[in-house]
Amino acid sequence: MPLTTDAEIADLLSTTRTIALIGASDRPDRPSYGVMRFLQDHGYRVLPVNPQITGEHVHGEYIWRDLSQLGEPIDLVDIFRNSAAAGDAVDEAIAAGAKAVWMQLGVINEAAAARAEAAGLKVVMNRCPAIDIPRLGLPKVA
Repeated sequence: MPLTTDAEIADLLSTTRTIALIGASDRPDRPSYGVMRFLQDHGYRVLPVNPQITGEHVHGEYIWRDLSQLGEPIDLVDIFRNSAAAGDAVDEAIAAGAKAVWMQLGVINEAAAARAEAAGLKVVMNRCPAIDIPRLGLPKVA
């Protein structure tokens, strides 16, 4: 079952330090741009992933082609892709050894969620950490 309670969401966000953001954008009008900045400002290390703009930089971070390039442990993969494409992102997160996947607002893929849970990952769907963090009153991560 995906995480849905405030306590489950708060626990995940409080134990997360490194977030890979799939679908990162260098365009200020895109939601992923603002969410990445919010997460950085809240103390998270955010590693942007987008094969279309690999090698560029956003908010001071190099944009990676895919999760396999990161070479460091990933606590959470934040997915800014449509529901159908989220399945590939979840499979990539499983292969990379991530601890959790977070599908953004409007992104629901039950089959991908089931694969992630079967692989031992925590799953959040149809939510945004930039909404949940202030709503839950979570402090900046250390």
